[in-house]
Amino acid sequence: MLSALGGVLEIGLGLLLAAVGGYALNIPFSPDLAVIALAFAFSALVGVVFGYFPARAAARMDPIDALRH
Repeated sequence: MLSALGGVLEIGLGLLLAAVGGYALNIPFSPDLAVIALAFAFSALVGVVFGYFPARAAARMDPIDALRH
């Protein structure tokens, strides 16, 4: 959930900066929804993958050992 929220915020920030840069350089700005969806999916996938493996390792540990480390 955290990586999805971060992905949405970063995509919004990226679109804003691209629009401002396009305006400043007098270049037309047209966002592509497929690229935006791909960026969001990649962000969510990275969050799930890098959250799953530590959680799986912690679930297999003894609770006392998990709290100690």
